Amino acid sequence: MTQISVSKNVSRSVSEAVVVAFIGAIAFTAHTTGIALLLFPELAALSHDVITRPRGKWASQPLRLILTPTITAVIGLYFTRHLSYGALSVAFIVALSLMVIKLMKSTIAPAISAGALPMVLSERSWLYPLAIFGGLTLLVLILLMWRQYGTRDDHPTLSETEHSNLVDALEALPHDRLWTVTLMAFVLGLGVAAQLTHLRFILFPPLIVMAYELFGHPEVPGWMKRPALFPAVCLLTATIGLIAERTIHPSFVAAMVTVLCSVVVLHLFDVHMPPALAVGLLPFVMDAPDYRFVLSVLLGTASLTLYYLCYKRIRQAKRTNRFEAVNL
Repeated sequence: MTQISVSKNVSRSVSEAVVVAFIGAIAFTAHTTGIALLLFPELAALSHDVITRPRGKWASQPLRLILTPTITAVIGLYFTRHLSYGALSVAFIVALSLMVIKLMKSTIAPAISAGALPMVLSERSWLYPLAIFGGLTLLVLILLMWRQYGTRDDHPTLSETEHSNLVDALEALPHDRLWTVTLMAFVLGLGVAAQLTHLRFILFPPLIVMAYELFGHPEVPGWMKRPALFPAVCLLTATIGLIAERTIHPSFVAAMVTVLCSVVVLHLFDVHMPPALAVGLLPFVMDAPDYRFVLSVLLGTASLTLYYLCYKRIRQAKRTNRFEAVNL
């Protein structure tokens, strides 16, 4: 291993240590104040992306990073207080969250999760959007300091540049023509399954974020190049989070262990999948999580994988038919 590669590995490790420390600080505050949703699960996904890629797509819009999830959280909470749980209610909140993202010209996809989470958890306290606002404000302050004083990588390798461009493409505004219809059909279908089985976390909020990225950018190769890895990675991070939450005390140490182990899982499978980190933190904001949470994550991710593969096949068939029609 060359000195440059060692330096890059050290830099990456330091960045991820900052992420783990940040989640630990948030979890400690949540534990001491009794406001569990200070530990908004998507903070793990957002912090990992912006700290390890401080000049990436999400990190380049710090104001939207704070405001987009906060606004969708307010919307989600408001309708949770006035609607009962169901597929239509979740789909309605997701649709409104998508409108907020579009109107703000934001690319902060985890804002969808911020909108849907209150309905899934039956959260009705107005402390929820305030907690998200506070956590994201702290994250942006850390990001700005990290840009100024943190590790720098002024000479990225070709593979690192290609990887960063790929991630930025996945985090860009969606442009596929029918992506909204495809996404909403998935949310409604899986929402009905969650409602009928009483397993709300079949449609867990980070899953909607993953679906948004997939259907909004179907032409961008990413972690779905190996579809079987997607359920496996999320199943592992969900299991880690559940075991840590049930067995490790105090809870802020359990949250740090969860994020650290989840990051290791991403490295082992060599994927950039920030929402999988959020999956691991979901047990920390649930009431009495058990094996049904892990089962729900498996069913949800498997459903998205199959749905995406079918969608991709139909899309390719249409392209082939158009090509053949043009050449007749």
